[in-house]
Amino acid sequence: MRNSKNVSKYLIGKGTFSQLATLLADRQEGYHVYLIDIFFESKNLNLPKRNEDVLFFVDTAHEPTTSYINELRDQIFAKKTNLPTAIIGVGGGVTLDTAKAVSNLLTNGGQAEEYQGWDLVKKAGIYKIGIPTISGTGAEASRTCVMTNYKTGLKLGMNSEFTIYDQLILDHELTQTVPRNQYFYTGMDTYIHSFESLAGRHRHALSDAFSIQSIELSRQIFDSADMMTEENREKMMVASYLGGASLANSFVGVVHPFSAGLSVVLGTHHCIANCITMRAMEEFYPKEYKEFWKMAEKQKVTIPEGICRNLNAEQYQKLYDSTVIHQVPLKNALGENFKEILTLEKVTEVFKKM
Repeated sequence: MRNSKNVSKYLIGKGTFSQLATLLADRQEGYHVYLIDIFFESKNLNLPKRNEDVLFFVDTAHEPTTSYINELRDQIFAKKTNLPTAIIGVGGGVTLDTAKAVSNLLTNGGQAEEYQGWDLVKKAGIYKIGIPTISGTGAEASRTCVMTNYKTGLKLGMNSEFTIYDQLILDHELTQTVPRNQYFYTGMDTYIHSFESLAGRHRHALSDAFSIQSIELSRQIFDSADMMTEENREKMMVASYLGGASLANSFVGVVHPFSAGLSVVLGTHHCIANCITMRAMEEFYPKEYKEFWKMAEKQKVTIPEGICRNLNAEQYQKLYDSTVIHQVPLKNALGENFKEILTLEKVTEVFKKM
């Protein structure tokens, strides 16, 4: 069991976003890098940005790739010759993971793909503040930042204690404009990775406590008449943080590797890929399977169906390769002999249910 670490500091509550300038007050000597979800390009966020600071709008139409992280690093150094004193990520999981990855890469050198794996990052990154504008991925609390390397077919993050944010602002006011279906898809990520943690082999009392409370809050939210009330959006932000903290102390299971396969091969975004994967998870998580579909029906949310039924043999092989490459979570869920369970034929059968 590794020596665990969680986020050092956080502000939580309605209106706390306005305190960003105060948090940056003692880091004024250098420049800051703002990585903002492109959704806010036409919005006025009232950022405390100065003339010397650098701002990028992160294109969230696609999930982070290793090449994109490398490009952002290069663009920063094209504008500045020295390192920033702070990186601020404002957005959903894509943007928050991008900010974490850039922070690590700026101080560790090399290429992003060199750090895909566990504890490969050797130096602390740039001081970073995470500000989620949608809840569920747990990216604000987790020790990883997921990236896809299309050359190798690997979807994996820089899984390191150096990846964890130094400061969070958890202001649920920022989530009120999230589209309803996306709110459900993303919110379900915390429910899913929390039950995967509880069903796994690498767990302990603290990770269990985070997961149990995250699941309980998820049930309160998605079993209610309206998952998007202000009260529920505040609960969802807390559930997301707790789910991410659980992952910082444990591992996911079967759902996420199959979801990663969908992302790598078909380009499906992570959270909706998780929900699609749940169509085929009754065998592995029967109780949670039933509960998931009950909550989806309660909230009148549509989950895509049939995206893997008519693929060719080459595509199913790629889906298999992109799934079983995730040895750590699959060992956590199924044991050392997981490849004996997840044969090519079995994995193909599972994907066809989606």
